[in-house]
Amino acid sequence: MKITRYDEMNGLGLDLIREIGSIGTGNAATALSSMLNKTVRMTLPDVQILGYNEAIKFLGDPEEIVAAILVKMTGEINGLMLFILKMDFINEVLSSVMQEEIEDYYQLNVLETSALEEIGNIIISSYVNAMSTLSEVTINLSVPDIAVNMLGGILSVPMVEFGYQTDKMMMISGQFIIGGKVLHSDLLMMPDIMSLNFLMEKLGIVNG
Repeated sequence: MKITRYDEMNGLGLDLIREIGSIGTGNAATALSSMLNKTVRMTLPDVQILGYNEAIKFLGDPEEIVAAILVKMTGEINGLMLFILKMDFINEVLSSVMQEEIEDYYQLNVLETSALEEIGNIIISSYVNAMSTLSEVTINLSVPDIAVNMLGGILSVPMVEFGYQTDKMMMISGQFIIGGKVLHSDLLMMPDIMSLNFLMEKLGIVNG
């Protein structure tokens, strides 16, 4: 039976998304270690289906300024991937790659923005490649875009895109451990409902 909302996914479906997250996490840690020239580990990810307000509460204050990397998925799976960047993670990346730090998101220059887009692209691609490999589906990714806005504004992007289909988001959260520092990782994965049903079918999941 096909689902019409994210929260209709059964436990097995969520377990497989969690497995995709685990594989993506390992791949992302390896790639980040190489780019940052530091040991990077990541905790096993947690997968939650959250409403808009629940997601904001989980991530912080709706008026908190954050940065985010947005990538669109096309091909056999259509949707959005959104990676939330907070100041501690940004400065860890910038200090490792460029020996620089910032105090305000709006201080980001072109080179710093490019470095963060590359990091976001590495992380998102790691998850998407894991999903593509496990399910044997073709997924194309757009060039990553970076946005700086209030958290509520950032999370409104996927809701505007897909709110007519679902009022829920798929949150994959965990922690980076970079050079002994513990930094949060929050990734929103939002395939459209047709794509989610196709993905579950390819993974052998039957709901209902």
